[in-house]
Amino acid sequence: MSPRARANGEGSIYPYRNGGYAAYAWVTTPAGERKRKYIYGKTRDDVHDKWIKLQGDAQRGPVVTSSPRLAEYLSYWLREVVQPHLAPATAANYDMFVRLYIVPSLGTIRLNKLSVRDVRTWLNRLRQRCQCCAQGKDANREEPRCCAAGRCCHQVASDRTTRDAWTVLRAALGNAVREELLSRNVAALLRVSKPRPRKTKPWTVEEARRFLESARDASDPLYAGYVLILVLGLRRGELLGLWWADVDLEAAGVTIAWQLQRIDGKLLHRETKTEASDAPLPLPDICLAALKEYRTTQLDWRQAAGPAWHSNGLVFTTRYGTPVEPRNFHRSFKARSARAAVPSISVHTTRRTCASMLVALDVHPRVAMEILRHSQIALTMNVYSEVSSKETREALKRLGQQLDA
Repeated sequence: MSPRARANGEGSIYPYRNGGYAAYAWVTTPAGERKRKYIYGKTRDDVHDKWIKLQGDAQRGPVVTSSPRLAEYLSYWLREVVQPHLAPATAANYDMFVRLYIVPSLGTIRLNKLSVRDVRTWLNRLRQRCQCCAQGKDANREEPRCCAAGRCCHQVASDRTTRDAWTVLRAALGNAVREELLSRNVAALLRVSKPRPRKTKPWTVEEARRFLESARDASDPLYAGYVLILVLGLRRGELLGLWWADVDLEAAGVTIAWQLQRIDGKLLHRETKTEASDAPLPLPDICLAALKEYRTTQLDWRQAAGPAWHSNGLVFTTRYGTPVEPRNFHRSFKARSARAAVPSISVHTTRRTCASMLVALDVHPRVAMEILRHSQIALTMNVYSEVSSKETREALKRLGQQLDA
C-alpha cells in the first residue's frame, strides 16, 4: 500500500529510505544564501513536527544547513577567535582544555546536536574517570609506574579543572550563538558549582626578612629580583621582562610595562596584561640599593663573557646576558625558600606580603599608595594601621643599608 498523500500545509514531506520520511524547507544561511535544509524521521508525524519547528526557526533568523562536528568548530574557534584576540597564555590554556578534556569525549558530536544531557554526562565522567588513563600520561613515560603498569592512580579531574573545562566549552558555544551557528548555548544552561578558592597563607614580614637575608648572605644573583617582588609586588613575568630603559636609578623610579612568558615552547616578551599594570612606581631605598649592586654585578658578567654576551637590554639575565627562564626563576625561588627555612609558597603569593613589607620599611603612605595602586589614601592607611615588630623593622632597614656601604 502506497504512503498516503501529503496533508494540507505539510509542504515538502515525502517517503524516504527504509520506511522513513524526510522533508525540507528553504532557509537563509548565516552567509545570506538561500538553501534547502533537510530533516529526517522514522514517522510522518516526527518529520512534520521537525518541519514545523524548522519553519519557525527560518522565520526568526538565519539557519545553518550543515553543522560541523564539535572538534572541527573548536579548532576554528581557537584559530580565528581565541588566538587573535586573547593573551597568548590564555589561548594556550584554552587549547589545553580543548585538546585534553573536551574533544576526546564530545568532539565527534555535531555542533547542532550537542545537548544539555551530553554536557552533563561529560562533566560527570570528568569527575569519575582517571585522567592519567584517559590521556595516556603514564603510557608516555619511558618506564610506566602506575596506570600503564596495571596500577591505576585514579587521578580524576579536580572540581576546579572540571569547572574550567566547562567554562571553555561555554565560551566556545557562546561564540557559536553570536555567529548564528546555534540558537542556544547548551553549556550555559547547566549550573556548575564554583570550587572554593585555594587559600595559601602568605609570608609574614619576619619570614620575608629571613628569605631576603638568606639570599643576600649567599650572594644569590637573583637577590635584587626577590627584593622587587616582595617590596613592589611585581609578578614573575613583570620582573623578568623589565628593561633597564624603564629603570631610572637617579630619580628612584621604575615603569612596569612588559612581561616575559614562555608559552608553547616560545619565550615571549609582550606588554603587561592591562593598562592598569602599566604604572611608574617609586623605588624604596632597599630596591634602589639592590638594583645598583646588581647592575655592577651584571657589568662584571658582561666583561667576563666577552663575545659570548647577549645584549638585550633586560635587567635580569643569566651570566651570558640571555633572559632568565620563568621556570628556572621559580625553581631558584623554591630552592632559596628551603634554604631560608620559610614556608614554601608560589612567587605570585608574595604579592600579598608586599603591603606588610612597605609598612615594616617605614615607606611613606603616599609612596606606598602608588606602589599598591590604591585609588584612595584611606585604603593605604588601613594597611598602615598594622603594627610590625620593632626588631624586624630595624633588621630590614639594615639589610638595605648594607648594600649602600
